Amino acid sequence: MNVELLTGTRAVRKGLDLTRPVSDAELAACLDIAVHAPSGSNRQPWRFVVVRDGGLKAAIGEYYRKGFAANLSGRTPRPDQLADLGSGQYLADHLGEVPALILVCSLGRLPADAPPLRQASFYGSIYPAVWNLQLALRAKGLGSTMTTAHLAYEREVAELLGIPFDEVSQVALLPVAHLLPGRAAAPPRRTPAAEVTGWDGWVGAEGVRG
Repeated sequence: MNVELLTGTRAVRKGLDLTRPVSDAELAACLDIAVHAPSGSNRQPWRFVVVRDGGLKAAIGEYYRKGFAANLSGRTPRPDQLADLGSGQYLADHLGEVPALILVCSLGRLPADAPPLRQASFYGSIYPAVWNLQLALRAKGLGSTMTTAHLAYEREVAELLGIPFDEVSQVALLPVAHLLPGRAAAPPRRTPAAEVTGWDGWVGAEGVRG
């Protein structure tokens, strides 16, 4: 088991090298790993759009920036959230400069009233591919983060890239770049599993049951 890869793959925003190109071969190799993810009934619903064109990246970046701003509107962040929000704002300001954007899509579209079981099946069949992709990128020394702020303008992005909006759902956007020197992804801070795991029952704020 590659523990370092599993614990060291984290969201990278400010640590992305905006000037160093990422080759098509590197991206293709990582996508080949992404498609080995599991999916419900092995239906393999994933589709990927790799965006390298500067004009397209700039347009997507503008939609992302507006979506990010709308998501923050009216919110009062806690002090412990300021650093993450700062790195998120940096990405929103520079998304169009990232060497490559990978848009992850899933065939089909959930109705607004889809029951929880159907929602779980739909997203549970695509997000493992996103994580496979992120692990593969990290193994090649590339940084990424799973973002969704552009989905406030999903239809506009679909029209920009020729994605059939009524037949395909965009589920994530990954900015991809080499890591800046000295910015190797260290294991992120996490609450120990023992504090969030219940044995034979629910664990709440009061502590672990079991």
